[in-house]
Amino acid sequence: MMYRRLSGVLFPVMTILLIGALVWGYQENRDKNSVLLKAENQYQRAFHDLSYHVDRIHGELGNTLAVNSDSTQMHRKGLMNVWRITSEAQGEINQLPLTLLPFNQTEELLSHVSQFSYQTAARDLTKSPLSTSELSNLKELYKRTGEISKNLQQVQNKVISNRLRWMDVESALATEKAAADNTIIDGFKTVDKKVSEYPELDLGPSVASVYKKRSVKKLDAKPVSQNEIRDKAAKFLGTQAGNIKVTENGAGTEWSSYTATATGAGKNASAVASLDFTQQGGDMIAYSLSREVGPRSVSADVARQKAGEFLKSKGFEDMTPVTYDEYDNMGSMTFVHSQDGVLIYPEKATVRVALDNGEVTGLQCSDYVYERNKDQKEQLPKAKLTLAEVKKHLNPEFKENYHRMAVIDNDAGQRVATYEFSGRINGSNYRIYLNGDTGEEEKVEEFLQAGTSRS
Repeated sequence: MMYRRLSGVLFPVMTILLIGALVWGYQENRDKNSVLLKAENQYQRAFHDLSYHVDRIHGELGNTLAVNSDSTQMHRKGLMNVWRITSEAQGEINQLPLTLLPFNQTEELLSHVSQFSYQTAARDLTKSPLSTSELSNLKELYKRTGEISKNLQQVQNKVISNRLRWMDVESALATEKAAADNTIIDGFKTVDKKVSEYPELDLGPSVASVYKKRSVKKLDAKPVSQNEIRDKAAKFLGTQAGNIKVTENGAGTEWSSYTATATGAGKNASAVASLDFTQQGGDMIAYSLSREVGPRSVSADVARQKAGEFLKSKGFEDMTPVTYDEYDNMGSMTFVHSQDGVLIYPEKATVRVALDNGEVTGLQCSDYVYERNKDQKEQLPKAKLTLAEVKKHLNPEFKENYHRMAVIDNDAGQRVATYEFSGRINGSNYRIYLNGDTGEEEKVEEFLQAGTSRS
């Protein structure tokens, strides 16, 4: 009797639980399939768009080459279209699960196409039309993008005809068990292999400057030992060399460097200091002091003063503060090297100050180290136009706060003399850099006043 009663209660309960489990499992499976379907659709769309846009790039390059060599307007229009479409193609590559797949050669080629087309179209082609070398490069890029487009279309046709799934590619890459007969993987490998076999193009100094490696070899100095680095770090921190540990990074490569670490280097005994040095010449390129930062008690003006004094005490002469930001009770200031009253923006250093006591807790000075010629006074580019002549190029509604001379790197990676104007327009603060030879805008930057934030 007791068994029957117990069975009468448990059987309906177990039945309900079983049905609930089946319903839950069905819903979970349906949701999972829905997510997988959305991911598959996204991959398919990105891949087909990529194939379409590479074909468009090939077509636009052909259109640019088809017109007369004196048709500067059509050249500019065609190259801007190439740049725009290439940017879309690069975005589509980023949407595909290609992080583990060797497709970097093709990505690099598209990056060069994008940079070359943008920088060529951005200049005044009526004054500086396409050169014979640039036209030759366009012809070669037209040929190469045509081959890439053809190969991608072959993969695309197989994907469609065989109803291949990108989710299978992602699974194969994630498990590192990519099958030898995976059509999509093999197709992309084939495309990239062919691209890697192309001879390197000379796309000119403007493009090369974007991809140049800032190697420590440019420092033209002798390698230093770990003991020398230990002494340099001890001098910088004002501590004993025996308390410092030095490790080598990237041994045997052109990027080799040293990292020195020390505990109790700051005002806090538990703080850990880390300093990075170049192996050639032993120049310090970064310093960081890791510690807890307390409540704010230091003003922005005091922080700037502390940062300036710190730089001067460490051998950074003639540095001018140009930006100031705050976050998490930390003040971050960018200083620029100045010479004869001219700011040299490529030679900059960033200082981080803790706003609880004004202690400097960070210094990033790699730009200063790599870009500055320490041995002699630099020959700075000179502006041909006067201040009055350049001001004519400013927007009449621009309310100027100050102006000064500055040297910056333009889009071609070349140092140019500019007039820097700071002021307000349309309710926002801007710095506008006008070319000292032409008066044209080289760079426009919006900035926030210290202590303000975007709404």
